[in-house]
Amino acid sequence: MKNRLVSRIEDRSARIGVIGLGYVGLPLLIEFSNAGFPVVGFDVDREKLIKLKAGESYIRHIPAQTIHRVFCSDRRSEVTAELAGIRECDAVLICVPTPLTRNRDPDTSYIEKTAREMGPFIRSGQLITLESTTYPGTTDEILVPILEETSDLKAGTDFFVAYSPEREDPNNKTYTTSGIPKVLGGINPDSLETARVLYDTVICRTVPVSDCRTAEATKLVENIFRSVNIALVNELKMVFTEMKIDIWEVIQAASTKPFGYMPFYPGPGLGGHCIPIDPFYLSWKAREYGIPTKFIELAGEINTSMPSYVVRRTALGLNDRGKALKGSRILLVGLAYKQNVDDVRESPTFELWKRLESHGAIVDYFDPYCPHVPKTREYPQFTGVQSREWDRIEAERYDVAIVATAHDCVDHDALIDRVDLVVDTRGVCRNAVNVVRA
Repeated sequence: MKNRLVSRIEDRSARIGVIGLGYVGLPLLIEFSNAGFPVVGFDVDREKLIKLKAGESYIRHIPAQTIHRVFCSDRRSEVTAELAGIRECDAVLICVPTPLTRNRDPDTSYIEKTAREMGPFIRSGQLITLESTTYPGTTDEILVPILEETSDLKAGTDFFVAYSPEREDPNNKTYTTSGIPKVLGGINPDSLETARVLYDTVICRTVPVSDCRTAEATKLVENIFRSVNIALVNELKMVFTEMKIDIWEVIQAASTKPFGYMPFYPGPGLGGHCIPIDPFYLSWKAREYGIPTKFIELAGEINTSMPSYVVRRTALGLNDRGKALKGSRILLVGLAYKQNVDDVRESPTFELWKRLESHGAIVDYFDPYCPHVPKTREYPQFTGVQSREWDRIEAERYDVAIVATAHDCVDHDALIDRVDLVVDTRGVCRNAVNVVRA
């Protein structure tokens, strides 16, 4: 059974299915299509499917030409909302969301729902791989039991199961999907070997580890490392601000040391689907073993407090100019969670927006990458709000401009020249009497 699947992978006749066509699943599906595999993408969002079938991209850094080539010109590619198509797939890669609940507990409902709905359609000889970031044990304790229950097949014997955490970095020109080494863990040796053969066809290098739990833990360590270090520089930013020291100048100078130092940068909070969420998956699981995770929790507290710090700095800046936060007109510059992308997942700008309005401020936002606010679970009140275009004259109508995301295409100098107060959370504005670092 394994040899037959491996053979189909090697001759590119294996049909590859990807469930979840977001920032992880869609680039992955494209890579397999580029490698010559017939592919099928599954997603519950029918608007996405309509766009793909029309050759339109809904992810800014993926060109429409690429979408048209894969989903319109290649007859071996298709997209659908019907999971029954899984029967025709030789490998199925699950790339669904894994958010947190309001209490910061893991929400594995998307994995569970997907497993239950796909279970009746899986067959002997298939490879099922989970890519969603999650806590150690999810593949063994949640995915496998549900698939076995709903399919009447035995994992590791009738079908193969592996875990391979995504390492996508949207709009990273240096490291794209195929150029980032991929960690792999399997529920048994045959599952691991089959997954390795599959990913070796599209990824520069695979990194096999002993089991799924190790692969799951690897992803968490990567993002906990970043979360803790970002929390450190956020804390240093607050300290150095009181000392009249520019944290960005300090980091730039420290970065000249060729060993023993790695630069991390402060901001208005954490964004993206990984760093604000993944560390809490491990802290939640650690409680099962009675082990405290103090670094993770402290880093989380510092990073989630940053929007409040920015609001305080904004209020102080207004106060120095004889104005109150209440009633002030504020332009949030940047909605995306990082520069030069249209991804707003977990963006700290939303929390800034909410807190500013709670203090009575009148808030608009500007982001050329995000012309309107998409629906989010945490901030439904902002859904559909349009980005406010501005020029030098329009800018003068605002009391404050808060640079929350440092898009390269934004003219920050024009803001400084036209707005009474510019609050810079990203260290991108030139020094001026009306610029406040936050």
